[in-house]
Amino acid sequence: MKNSFLLLLFALLFLFPCAVEAQQDAPASSCIGCHSGMQGRLGEPVEQWQGSIHQENGISCSSCHGGDPTLFTMEAMSPEKGFLGVPSNEEIPEFCGSCHVGVLEDYIKSAHGQALGEGGPQCVICHGNHSVKTATLELINQESCTQCHEYGRAGEIKEALAETDQIILNLEDDIQTLHRIGIATDEMKGKIFSIRNQFHRLFHTVDVQKVRNETEDFQLRLQEVRTQVEEVRSELTDRKVIGAAATALLLLAAVLGWILRRTYKKDEEQGRVRKTKEQVR
Repeated sequence: MKNSFLLLLFALLFLFPCAVEAQQDAPASSCIGCHSGMQGRLGEPVEQWQGSIHQENGISCSSCHGGDPTLFTMEAMSPEKGFLGVPSNEEIPEFCGSCHVGVLEDYIKSAHGQALGEGGPQCVICHGNHSVKTATLELINQESCTQCHEYGRAGEIKEALAETDQIILNLEDDIQTLHRIGIATDEMKGKIFSIRNQFHRLFHTVDVQKVRNETEDFQLRLQEVRTQVEEVRSELTDRKVIGAAATALLLLAAVLGWILRRTYKKDEEQGRVRKTKEQVR
């Protein structure tokens, strides 16, 4: 009897909280819960996914591989539950393109896409599969590109993208600074997010001339956001000037008030002195 009570107590203290936690993390728990305890290639995806751009944006295993993440049985990976499994090399672009539609369109038309199935690279060759990071120009580098071909054209594309990409990074920093001091920046952030994603699509065309031709248009769109940022800064400067002027006026009023009070008290004191002298006479 005593042992039964202890077992029940153990279940209440330890198993119930775990069940609640699993229920709260249901969208990813059945995949993460199982694979995080596995070794080798079955456990690696979880470790790689943690800290990725996909995790940061709430994209979990089932978002790409399908299945039912609320089930803790093998049924979660059944075709009936929409499980897609691991795509083949040739299927990867369509697999990723279910979300990244615009990039897929550019990739398919590019030299990379045309060479798919004949040794041409697909998405995970450059971006990785589970440890996907924020796309930056650092993805274009000699070490990675020369695994397949010489670096020449890739280097030209990176150089053509570099100036505009730096403008984007500077604007993001400026907008974040405004956000930290309490300015509403959602609209500007949305514009930069859209421009950056469309701009980074250009690389997937693998077309140096197209990158150069379209760069000016992107820079004009970025200039519009820059104008918004500068307008906000100008308004903040005006507020500071007005605030400083108002503060100065208040200080001046306080000084004048102090001088008037001192003058009044002095006159009052002199009046009392004269009155006293007249009384003595």
